[in-house]
Amino acid sequence: MKKTVSYFWETIRFAAVTLLIVIPVRAYVAQPFIVSGDSMAPSFENGEYLIIDELSYLLRAPARGEVVVFRYPRDPSKFFIKRVIGRPGETVVIRNGRVYIKNGQTETTWDYPAIQTEPMGGSGLYSLGPGQYFVLGDNRNMSLDSRAWGPVDEKLIRGRVLVRLYPFNRISVLPASATS
Repeated sequence: MKKTVSYFWETIRFAAVTLLIVIPVRAYVAQPFIVSGDSMAPSFENGEYLIIDELSYLLRAPARGEVVVFRYPRDPSKFFIKRVIGRPGETVVIRNGRVYIKNGQTETTWDYPAIQTEPMGGSGLYSLGPGQYFVLGDNRNMSLDSRAWGPVDEKLIRGRVLVRLYPFNRISVLPASATS
């Protein structure tokens, strides 16, 4: 009987310690995410299992080229995955199938991935205000992104892709990074 009581309390203590560690990590540090759709192919395929780093953006702003998971601006109950192209205060220009980033008088070309990009209506000129990011899918022909619904507010960004865990033959840390 004494062994059973001891085992019971050990199990309770183990469960409590596990919850005290797992819940804060899951809530504030890293979240699982499953890719749904083809908007980021071939960088991320439908059904891939990712771990999202939620801590980095509490310490710094998202960098150009990082792949982020965020709440969809038109329906915050949904999550999207896209690549950061434009940052606060910049202007993204889509002209003749190419993406350009203007910062003041400086204009640079963004050509990752090197595919044709067309505006989705409008002029192809996207000015970003404070705390706004312009995001694009890597598979531009299959991507609903900032070209369609405008910039993403930094409050909606949950984190960056830290690890791809599945499929096992594509396991990687900081997959599909393209910063510049």
